[in-house]
Amino acid sequence: MADNKLNPKVDEFVSKAAKWKEEYVKLRQIVLDCELTEEFKWMHPCYTYKNKNIVLIHGFKQYCALLFHKGALLKDTHGILIQQTENVQAARQIRFTHAEEIAAMETILKDYIYQAIQVEKSGQEIAFKKHTEFAVSDEFQRKLDEMPALKEAFEALTPGRQRAYLLYFSEPKQSKTRESRVEKYMKQILDGKGLND
Repeated sequence: MADNKLNPKVDEFVSKAAKWKEEYVKLRQIVLDCELTEEFKWMHPCYTYKNKNIVLIHGFKQYCALLFHKGALLKDTHGILIQQTENVQAARQIRFTHAEEIAAMETILKDYIYQAIQVEKSGQEIAFKKHTEFAVSDEFQRKLDEMPALKEAFEALTPGRQRAYLLYFSEPKQSKTRESRVEKYMKQILDGKGLND
């Protein structure tokens, strides 16, 4: 395939990898065999079909992985797709710890990649949870009830900003920590800003 050429930024990424170099080389070869376009996005090798993200190669301390952008829509016949955290809605990973494991799974991996391409071709989309479906911590709910201005400012934020706050506020196990997070960010919400603005 003509546009199936190696991306120099990915060459550099692989050559500079302190860890997982052999695994990256093998994963890259497998993905490129599936006739995807190699790009470099979010500081990682990313493979696209007609400019739509299909799969990304990335590494962590304990493992490297193929990350399927719409992994939640794939049929996981081998039970190998992993949801990183409960808040990740669309993406799913297949994790590896050594190149032999990748080589042994080559046929299966290609099946999953081709399936991901079919999902993209079909136009299927992930039905994301609305921000209203995320849990509101008791500590934040109390503040919203006590301060109509805060409630109004929060509701005026974009759904993504609301979701980021809701996840951040409900994350800690201890009520005291949840409360201090709410206190710390009240002014920012009142100023119409998101968590990372």
